Amino acid sequence: MSILYSSFTLRKVVLKNRIVMSPMCQYSAKDGFANDWHLVHLGSRAVGGAGLIIAEATAVNPAGRISPEDLGIWSDEHIEPLKRITDFIKKQGAVCGIQLAHAGRKASTSSPWKGHKQLKIAEGGWQTNAPSPLPFNEDDSIPKEMSVDEINEVTEDFVNAAIRSIAAGFQVIEIHAAHGYLLNQFFSPLTNERKDNYGGSFENRARLLLEIIEKIRAIIPEDMPLLVRLSVEEWAPGGNTVVENIKLAKLLKLKGADLIDCSSGGVVKHQKIPVSAGYQVPFAQNIKQEAEMPTAAVGLITTADQAEAILQEGKADLIFFGRELLRNPYFALQHAPEFQEAVDWPKQYERAIPRN
Repeated sequence: MSILYSSFTLRKVVLKNRIVMSPMCQYSAKDGFANDWHLVHLGSRAVGGAGLIIAEATAVNPAGRISPEDLGIWSDEHIEPLKRITDFIKKQGAVCGIQLAHAGRKASTSSPWKGHKQLKIAEGGWQTNAPSPLPFNEDDSIPKEMSVDEINEVTEDFVNAAIRSIAAGFQVIEIHAAHGYLLNQFFSPLTNERKDNYGGSFENRARLLLEIIEKIRAIIPEDMPLLVRLSVEEWAPGGNTVVENIKLAKLLKLKGADLIDCSSGGVVKHQKIPVSAGYQVPFAQNIKQEAEMPTAAVGLITTADQAEAILQEGKADLIFFGRELLRNPYFALQHAPEFQEAVDWPKQYERAIPRN
């Protein structure tokens, strides 16, 4: 029996397999509202047999969007279109998750096919916020350094977004603290030059993320899993490494986080990433072993055999597939026979099951 096709339990939520659809921005919303594209995009991967489907980075307030086309969950009006999607995902036997996010200084950009450049206010953009007034690109507008009151407001925005996520039917919440977005900006010494309780020492830089996790854990159901995506290595001199992130993961575990989604990079332009197949897997292994908590491996994992080997070797507990699931929504169904696994196909597709 393969591990990839075995079930996995987080708190009381049972995933039918270890295949997870990684949250991937679609830049297809208007005013934060989910639409038919999101239903088909997310729903087709549930039809395709993945165990957990995580919706893209969903902004907790309008200023936290990466682009004007990002999903949002800053108002109660966003709940109903999202619930349409979660209802469908559950009917396919999959678990539905949402990634809550704030882009910080990397907000107010155009979508990739429109150049992925920072939008000025005259172009439909907005003032960005950050722990310190340091732009991501040299020619970007200077982000506003957040006051403590503004930090507290963002914390409440994350909490309220979690409450709305429950109302929208999501069963798993992931907090995006990676890739150079706001929570990563606070934790990284490369982007945080504050002199108050939210800057300087490791404890101060980790404070905002830990406060958000603690407050969300207090208001969501006890049996609801809470995940955190981290940039475990920042790939730049003076940045955080796996050493700091192991220490952070231990604290997150104490605050009620259940799994670390181990990614890397994105915090500064001058990063040097040695990209190769499965290059981030060692981070998942390090966090799993040293913090003694479940992890997910992500990044250039493209085959079922590769994923199975990662699990067999105890390097991670879940596999997050990104681009591979964009290419092939039916990855989970199609690869099951390679492991002699009998999986349930949608009744509408049973005529397509390969026969020996």
